Amino acid sequence: MNKCTYKTAGFLFLMVLFFSSCNKTAPVEAPVAVSVPVTVTHIDTTAIESYVDLNATTAYLIKNTIKANTTGYLEVVKVASNDFVSNRQLLFSLKTREAKVLGNTINKIDPSLNFGNAIQLRATCDGFVNAVNVQKGDYVQDGDVLAIINDAKSFSIVLSLPYELRKYVTLNEILNVYLPDGTTIQTKVDKYMPTVDPASQTQNVILKSIKAVNIPENLIVKVRINKTTDKATISLPKQAVLSDETQTDFWIMKVMNKDLAIKVPIKKGIESTDKIEILSPKLKTSDQILLTGNYGVGDTIKIKIINK
Repeated sequence: MNKCTYKTAGFLFLMVLFFSSCNKTAPVEAPVAVSVPVTVTHIDTTAIESYVDLNATTAYLIKNTIKANTTGYLEVVKVASNDFVSNRQLLFSLKTREAKVLGNTINKIDPSLNFGNAIQLRATCDGFVNAVNVQKGDYVQDGDVLAIINDAKSFSIVLSLPYELRKYVTLNEILNVYLPDGTTIQTKVDKYMPTVDPASQTQNVILKSIKAVNIPENLIVKVRINKTTDKATISLPKQAVLSDETQTDFWIMKVMNKDLAIKVPIKKGIESTDKIEILSPKLKTSDQILLTGNYGVGDTIKIKIINK
């Protein structure tokens, strides 16, 4: 074998070594799945305490008007604005011009006639006097308004109830009313007004205080409407329920094995300050739902439960 043959064989051997080294790749390490530390919770089957507070206004629904029943002079005025008066209490006495002029003369002739006695005007109900429009000595015409009395029995709290909440408010139901000074009073649902406001689509509901109260008219108060269902519900803490940016899709992360959790779409019902009702799917008391470690994760994640 000549020298040229040796050179060719050596060159071919080096080429084989070069290409074989190029075809070898470094070993790739398989990614290690990271376990997300989480805490879990279980469903709650007690009724959810859900409510809404609505504004209402105090009002006297009946205002009695005291009018002059003849033309004449007011001889006695025994009432002033803001006084509380009782039914049949004397408010005014009125004497006609004729009685004032001829009364003494006729009575001297026949005292039994009692001609010229003043006409008495009395309160027609218990209540606060809203306004007195006259004073002693005024000359008034028949039908003139002398005073207005807010009928105490007509005191009510008028609630403008959105029609969609009507199913939560029934006749004779007891509702708590909260005054601005922190006082709470109990009221009973007395009646619904027969019309709905065309703009706001609210219906006025008349509430009556169970106990006698001294509250001014036109006071804005809060009425608590209970939305709690009578039946037991399936609910989860709010922290366990996730949603998209538009608050249209909701889901939970449910533990399938000891170290795996998957995304489960849900349909939610009513809410309270800390719980959300789960309408579907039907969850069991043994189901474990992620409480923390569930935000910003994929549809399926490896987990490590850190709470007992």
